[in-house]
Amino acid sequence: MSNHDEFNHLIGEVKMTSLKGKDILHGSQFSKRDVEGMVRIASDFEKELKKKDSLTLLKGKILATLFFEPSTRTRLSFETAMQRLGGGVISMASAEGSSAAKGETVGDTARTVSQYADVIVIRHPRIGSAEEAADAASIPVVNAGDGAGQHPTQALLDIYTIRKELGSLKNLVVSMVGDLKNGRTVHALVELLSLYQARLYFVSPGNLRMPEEITSRLKQKGIRIEETEDLERAASESALIYVTRIQKERFTDLTEYERVKGSYVINGEFLKKLKKKITILHPLPRVDEISSDVDTYPGAAYFRQVRNGVFVRMALLAMIFGKR
Repeated sequence: MSNHDEFNHLIGEVKMTSLKGKDILHGSQFSKRDVEGMVRIASDFEKELKKKDSLTLLKGKILATLFFEPSTRTRLSFETAMQRLGGGVISMASAEGSSAAKGETVGDTARTVSQYADVIVIRHPRIGSAEEAADAASIPVVNAGDGAGQHPTQALLDIYTIRKELGSLKNLVVSMVGDLKNGRTVHALVELLSLYQARLYFVSPGNLRMPEEITSRLKQKGIRIEETEDLERAASESALIYVTRIQKERFTDLTEYERVKGSYVINGEFLKKLKKKITILHPLPRVDEISSDVDTYPGAAYFRQVRNGVFVRMALLAMIFGKR
């Protein structure tokens, strides 16, 4: 059985679960059954959209996107997902254009928007802000990134992409590279990878290591992890490199940012040294950590990863509304 045949076989057998009415706040809230259910539904939607441009599954439902931090892929893919499902979208694209500029709390904003919409997707620079919104709202809230905290829907689309690209999540070895301290995408993704007992390399400068509370929790689960600054050695042992940018906006001392930026760069020369094919993911945007000469490399999956975000977020919205 080929890798991709195994993928199709697995999603065909999965038992469904329910996220109906639930808030989506962090990667650790998902069971393996949740993830497999999402993979099956996302795959179904991917196939359906090849036949027709949109569905009517969520006709009459309204999605509110509240983005207090910049976003391209997350906001647009959620809005695309809702519209592909037949629903509508209302959007707040910046704090400056809302009552937050007047001092309104996240909780009061969520209470207000609950009167207009059926689900909220929120991004905010403060850790814990999505939970604050969820506590106040009378409708489901989805965390689209709370500062350096969590980004659970990115982790779901990453898992979907890994399964599609590699065909399986069994015996997976992954190198996570870059700003692991502030990288909310990797904070969420390791929770899902731990469900599959993946072996993990954490590659970063010393001051941008994965938070100790995360590494401790992984070790308690029996996950094999190794922290290193040697990207070439870690990549040579891995099937997948998950690259993240050094997040300038998280630094209070810009001289420290200047010191560590460009610490790791994936380019054609680096890939030749590996002497094997490897899959490369990146949540984007990239700055200088992946050279454009990598874009045509067969294992460069980061733009395929972007497209998968629509299917996965369609699946998640359908599950929240109990429509699958």
